[in-house]
Amino acid sequence: MANSSAAANLEDVPSVDLMNELLRRMKCSTKPDKRLILIGPPGSGKGTQSPIIKDEYCLCHLATGDMLRAAVAAKTPLGLKAKEAMDKGELVSDDLVVGIIDEAIKKPSCQKGFILDGFPRTEVQAQKLDETLAKHGVKVDKVLNFAIDDAILEERITGRWIHPSSGRTYHTKFAPPKTPGVDDVTGEPLIQRKDDTAGVLKSRLEAFHKQTEPVIRYYSQKGLVADLHAEKPPKEVSAEVQKVLSS
Repeated sequence: MANSSAAANLEDVPSVDLMNELLRRMKCSTKPDKRLILIGPPGSGKGTQSPIIKDEYCLCHLATGDMLRAAVAAKTPLGLKAKEAMDKGELVSDDLVVGIIDEAIKKPSCQKGFILDGFPRTEVQAQKLDETLAKHGVKVDKVLNFAIDDAILEERITGRWIHPSSGRTYHTKFAPPKTPGVDDVTGEPLIQRKDDTAGVLKSRLEAFHKQTEPVIRYYSQKGLVADLHAEKPPKEVSAEVQKVLSS
C-alpha cells in the first residue's frame, strides 16, 4: 500500500471481508473486460439486470446521477463546478459529466470495465465518451438496448403500488396485494408514486425516444447494439444478456 492511512484502514477490515475480496478479485481476473452501456425506458428492467451483470463480470456500475451527487458531496474540483451549474439552475455540461466518468474509470473497482446507466443520452455525449475512452486505449464493447413496447411499459408501471414505510411493492396484475389497495403485512394503505401515472409516463417515454433514438443509431452504425426482448420475464432477459455478452 503506497499510503499508510490506506494500509491502516485495511487493518480494521475483518479478515473474512479481506479474504472474500481477494477471492472475488482472483475470480474476476479470469473474466474478460467489458465496457457496457445500458439503454432503456423507465420500467424496462435495467435496474433488475445491471446488478446481475455487474457481479457476473466484475464491473463497476456508473449511474451518472449518483456520481454527480457524490462528486458534489465530496467537493472534488469537478463536483464544485457541477454544484455551481446546479445552483444557477443550469444543466451540468457534457464535458463535466464525461470528466466525472473519466475519473471513475481509473478506480480499481472499474479495472475490468463498467456498466454505464443513464448516459450517454445524446449523440454528442456518445462522441465525447468515445473520445475519452480512446485516451485510455479502450472503447465501448456493447450497448444493451432494453427494447420494449410502450403499451407493455404502461401496464407494468401504472400497475405499481408501494407501501411507503417498508418499501414493499405490489402490482395490480403481476403481484397484487391480498386486499386491493392495502399492504399485506400492516393493512396500511398503498400509494402510487407520482412518476408511475400514465400521464407522467407518456411524457417520459416521449422524451426518452426523442433523445435516445439517435444514440442507438450512433452505436448501431458501429455494430455494437444488442436488442433485448425486455418484455420477457427477468430470468429470460438475463439469459439473453448472458448470450450476448459471451459471444
